[in-house]
Amino acid sequence: MTSRFRPALPFALFLMLAAPLAAKESLGVFSGWAAFRDAQIPRCYAIAKPEPTGAETMRARQYEPYASIGSWPNRQIRGQVHFRLSREIRPNARVSLRVGGRSFVLVGGGGDAWAADPAMDAAIVAALRSAESMSVSSTTISGRRFTDRYVLAGAASAIDAATLGCAPAALSRKR
Repeated sequence: MTSRFRPALPFALFLMLAAPLAAKESLGVFSGWAAFRDAQIPRCYAIAKPEPTGAETMRARQYEPYASIGSWPNRQIRGQVHFRLSREIRPNARVSLRVGGRSFVLVGGGGDAWAADPAMDAAIVAALRSAESMSVSSTTISGRRFTDRYVLAGAASAIDAATLGCAPAALSRKR
């Protein structure tokens, strides 16, 4: 069952190395996705790294890519989509997200990409819940195309865990 909690040592090691995303509390690991809460900020997020790629592609990476869906209750932000891309993108490059049969054009810069607005965030999260995979594609500074691919098994459960982790009752218990 994809939404069952199970330990994932390699994934946990990846997250420990991602210092900016270090969380105070794990809310669970669900297949290839995990959920975390940092009650001090407060923020909660679901996160995953892309599928492994070939050695040649790994060497071409400039960043350690990930996808995250975050909530910041004090800012009234919920379900915000963010991608750390594997490479720096060309200025004004199109960043395309494909989730199942749906396509979205993201806003991007440097090595990051986001939904254009909260309505797009909601549409992407809805698409994630019913799809098996997603991919983010763009063009590097040198003009080469690249794609980061993600498996979505466990994504809905991790998103739900992160959302519940930042619910007012959950945060008040942690203070």
